[in-house]
Amino acid sequence: MKLFFAGEPLEQKDWPSLFWPALVIGCGFALFHILGNTADAGRWGNSAVVWMVQRWQDSGIAMGSGDYSHGFLVPLASAYLIWRQRDALILLPKKRCAWALLFVVGSLLLHYLGVKMQQTRLSLVAMIGLIWSIPFYLMGWQVARRLLFPCAFLIFAVPLNFLEQLTNPLRHLNSEVSVWILNGLGMEVQKQGTAIIGPPFDQTAKIRLDVADPCSGIRSLTAMMALTAVYSYLAMKSAWRAWALFFCSIPLAMAGNIFRIVSIGILSFAFDSDLAAGLPHDYAGFLVFGMAIFLMVMLGILLNRDWSQRRRI
Repeated sequence: MKLFFAGEPLEQKDWPSLFWPALVIGCGFALFHILGNTADAGRWGNSAVVWMVQRWQDSGIAMGSGDYSHGFLVPLASAYLIWRQRDALILLPKKRCAWALLFVVGSLLLHYLGVKMQQTRLSLVAMIGLIWSIPFYLMGWQVARRLLFPCAFLIFAVPLNFLEQLTNPLRHLNSEVSVWILNGLGMEVQKQGTAIIGPPFDQTAKIRLDVADPCSGIRSLTAMMALTAVYSYLAMKSAWRAWALFFCSIPLAMAGNIFRIVSIGILSFAFDSDLAAGLPHDYAGFLVFGMAIFLMVMLGILLNRDWSQRRRI
C-alpha cells in the first residue's frame, strides 16, 4: 500500500517513523491545552490557546475591539510562510541534532515558570519555542533555519498587554505633536492633559478633542509591526534592509495616528466636534492604516534600490 505525503509516495514501512513526531506533537498540545493557563482559570479555562484567542476580542469595528484583534491572522500568515517553502523543506538534508534539546528543555522550563507564576504569556512563548525547537531536534539546523522566522512571527499573536503601560506616554506625545501641527496650520489650540481644546480654552470651548486610550496608537503599532515584519521577510533583499524597514514601522504607525488626530482636529474646526467625533473618527483608522502601508511599501522599494549602480549610470 502506498500513500502520498507532500507530493511523494509514503510507503507503509515509513509510518513507524512518523509515530514519535506525532506523539510529541500530541503531548505538546495536551500540555498547553490542559495545563497552560493558571491565571484566573475559572474565567478563562485551563487552555493557554483558548485564553489567547479570547483575549484577541474579535468583534466590533476595525476588525476587533481589542488591541490584538488582528491576532487570528498571525497563525494563518505563519502557516503560509511555511507552506510557500514546503518544496525546499522536503529536499533539505535532515539529521537529528542532539544539542537542540537545550532549546526544548529551555522551552519546557519557561512553561513551568509560566504556570508557577500564573503568567500565561510565558507559557505561550514557551509553546512557540517548542514549535520551533522540536523540528530543530528531529530534523536539524537546515530545517530549523527556515522555520525560524515563521515560528518567531507567532509572538505577534501573544497579547502583550503590558504594553498598555505605554498608552499614557503615547497619548501625551500624540497630543503634543498634533497641537504643534494644528498651530502651524493656523488653528489656535492648546494641550490640556491629553485633551486638545480651542478658545476660550476652558470647559465652554466648542473645540475639544480627548486623545483617549484607544487613540494612543498601541493597536496600530502592534498591527503595523506584524505586517511590516512579514513584508520585510518576503520583499527585502538583505537582512539589514529587512531590520531597517521593520524598525521604521514604529514611526510609521505613530505618524499615521498623529495624522488621524490632526485630520479630526481640522474637521472639528471646519464643521463641528460632534460631527468629527462620529463616523470620521470611527473609520479614519482604515484610511490612516492604508496610508501607513503605502509608506511602508515605498520605503521598502527605496531601501531595496541599488543606489551605487544609479550613481555609476
